Amino acid sequence: MNKVNKVNTSWKDELDLMARNAKEAARFLAVTPTETKNAALCGMASALRANEAEILAQNRLDLEEGKNAGLTDALLDRLALNRARVEAMAAGLEEVAAFRDPVGEVLGMWNGDKGIRIGRIRVPLGVVGMIYEARPNVTADAAGLCLKSGNAVILRGGKEALRSNAAIARVISAAATENHIPGGAIQLLDTADRDASLALMQSAHIDVLIPRGGVKLKEFVTQNARVPYIMTGAGNCHTFIDASADIDMATDIIVNAKCQRPGVCNAMETLLVHKDIAPRFIPAGLKALAERGVELRCDENALLLFPSAKPAADEDWETEFHDLILAVRVVDSLEAAMEHIHRYGTQHSEAIVTNDYAAAQVFLAAVDAAAVYVNASTRFTDGGVFGFGAEMGISTQKLHARGPMGVEQLTSTKFIVYGSGQTRG
Repeated sequence: MNKVNKVNTSWKDELDLMARNAKEAARFLAVTPTETKNAALCGMASALRANEAEILAQNRLDLEEGKNAGLTDALLDRLALNRARVEAMAAGLEEVAAFRDPVGEVLGMWNGDKGIRIGRIRVPLGVVGMIYEARPNVTADAAGLCLKSGNAVILRGGKEALRSNAAIARVISAAATENHIPGGAIQLLDTADRDASLALMQSAHIDVLIPRGGVKLKEFVTQNARVPYIMTGAGNCHTFIDASADIDMATDIIVNAKCQRPGVCNAMETLLVHKDIAPRFIPAGLKALAERGVELRCDENALLLFPSAKPAADEDWETEFHDLILAVRVVDSLEAAMEHIHRYGTQHSEAIVTNDYAAAQVFLAAVDAAAVYVNASTRFTDGGVFGFGAEMGISTQKLHARGPMGVEQLTSTKFIVYGSGQTRG
């Protein structure tokens, strides 16, 4: 068993104060009218637009430091902000404001023993701790979703985006306060010290932790968290080209799934090709990828059909590259493809390209992932695309939420019971 790390005392005290403030804010937010929350969200959106120049200036400093540190192009893309991305953050907050408020929604009412009336309603989770890496837009997305769902949030971004996160958090927190939201509702741990993350995941005042990052972060959380957590993000995603697939469609899908944004968790990392279509598909499909700068790592059967590729190593099948690198394997059957996915997948997003209805239905039923696709790119697994406005992350576990996490996934339930003097015998 791994030894749990102990928290540095100074960080424990600072985090304890932040968490207590968040707890008080959460009590207020749980009963805050929808109109007040929506006004705050719209104010936060306006503030992002008004402070765009400051946010972009801080982001440029982060990018410069990231380049000097040797971050890959894909990771720099995740880190980078521009006018369009700041506008997307602002528009996302406004979209969240327009959503139905889940807090207080009645999920059912029924009669119980001796005439008591029992119901179940949606309530906020309370205080959410959010640990994330590289992507500064998550600062605004997470704050907005938590606010709408009545939760306070303590944010801890990655060291790559310290300046960007701090700028965004200052802007939106101030705007929320100006719109009658308590200051403890949106807080940022403005540090790269890992002990701060450790303090967050071991605080008695945190109701749920949401880590959004790579394998090392997830291992750190698994080993050290003393609060409930919802694991998100690891995306070793596959696309399987079935024997009946349309080659042109399949080529378009794999190019999008790998190349559109290779550094994100829903990008394809492994391509599986049925042996019956491989001689026709692999030369053209892999050429299209190679022309876009993708480094191809093929098993021996795929290598025979595309000799300019590199031989795949065993570890390539389990690697989330976050880059223009793709592992390619030829498989004997649909069942073999699903077995490969079962062995190496991370239960994030998996796709089949096929014209065989029966094969599609088997794949949908048998593949265990948060999102399973037929004839579409895995890049669609996203809170905004699914209609949530934004997302806290993409949960790859089965409790308490699965897939993109929007406002509704940030609530729990409680029972409400109406009586008229009944007592239990």
